[in-house]
Amino acid sequence: MESSLKSAALLEQMKKHLETDAGKELKEKVGLVYQLNIAPKKIGFNEEIFVVDLKEGKVSKGPYDGKPDATFSFTDDNFLSIASGKMNPQIAFIRGNMKIKGSISAAQKFTPDIFPKPSKL
Repeated sequence: MESSLKSAALLEQMKKHLETDAGKELKEKVGLVYQLNIAPKKIGFNEEIFVVDLKEGKVSKGPYDGKPDATFSFTDDNFLSIASGKMNPQIAFIRGNMKIKGSISAAQKFTPDIFPKPSKL
C-alpha cells in the first residue's frame, strides 16, 4: 500500500496482524467493516481511503465495495493517536477530531484494542 501517510505503516502491520491467531480472534469477535478516510492535515482534504475488513480479515487501500458498517474521517496524526491509545475515541469525536458515518454501535467496537501494539526493540 503506497502512501505518504504515517498511518499507512500501522495499517500495513494490521494486515500482518490479521493473519495471526490474535487477528483471527478479532475477526470472530468484531466481524465488521470499517472505512478509514485519513487526511494528511485537514479532514476532507486529500484523504486517502483504507478499509479494515474484520469480516474477511483484510486491510486494503481504496473505498469499500459496498456499504461499510462505519466510516471514520480523521487526520493522519489523530488516527495514530487514537489507534495507539493516546487519544480517547469518544473525546476525539466530541472535539471534532474524528467524524463518524454509519452505525454508532459498530463505531464503538473500533477501539485501540483492535490494532497491533508496536513492537518494542
